[in-house]
Amino acid sequence: MKLTFRSLIACAALAMLAAGCENRTSDSVPVTAVSAPGSTSASVADKWLGKWRGPEATFLQLDGGNGKYEVTIRNLDGSRTFHGNAAGNEIAFERDGVKESLRATNGVETGMKWLSKKSDCLTVRAGEGYCRD
Repeated sequence: MKLTFRSLIACAALAMLAAGCENRTSDSVPVTAVSAPGSTSASVADKWLGKWRGPEATFLQLDGGNGKYEVTIRNLDGSRTFHGNAAGNEIAFERDGVKESLRATNGVETGMKWLSKKSDCLTVRAGEGYCRD
């Protein structure tokens, strides 16, 4: 079958139209589609399960797996838990109406001087990070 330029344009337009027809709500968090075992974003995030420590008795506890997570963050005001989903090499979650993401970093990338010498860390945003010893 010979493809013409016009048929390629038509196929591309149809694909974009189909992608734009997804039912989305403002409180949904994107989840990356998984196709090949062993290379999934969920397997990356599953390695992060457990407790990560921050300064002044703060911590992040990550539970769950296979792309669905419970993100418990203890800060100076107390502990709160959020539902998260694997999204690429991150875990996406919503906190106080703001879409956040958790990603692997080192201590310097957390933006926190107390963690600057650590090498195995998770960061939500600059100034909010947690590391393993």
